[in-house]
Amino acid sequence: MRFKQLRVWQQACRLSCDIYKMMETCRDFGFKDQITRSGLSIPSNIAEGEERESIKDQIRFLNIAKSSTAEFITQVYIGIEVGYIEKASGLGLIQEAESIAATLGRLSKTKRNRLNEDAAEYDVRNP
Repeated sequence: MRFKQLRVWQQACRLSCDIYKMMETCRDFGFKDQITRSGLSIPSNIAEGEERESIKDQIRFLNIAKSSTAEFITQVYIGIEVGYIEKASGLGLIQEAESIAATLGRLSKTKRNRLNEDAAEYDVRNP
């Protein structure tokens, strides 16, 4: 399982665990369910994509994970505003999520470049 070696996956797992712990006593079960699910979606999609054979699939799942990160950040901001999440803790979660999103963007770009290089190499060999 190569995904376990990715630091971004490890970082996303810690973020997901942090939000589960933070929301443990939240009585708004709809909000709690939504924010924990978006947090859980980040490492889950990284893992699923990394285990795909096709680079296109890997990129697609990295993009889904990055989108889940944006959803998570939005929900943390709302959680802070409505008083479910303490401001300093929430801003720390947002900072961590933004770091994950940036890493996912770089990883996706690297894979896209590899895909384009492979396509160009194939075109050269098969005119």
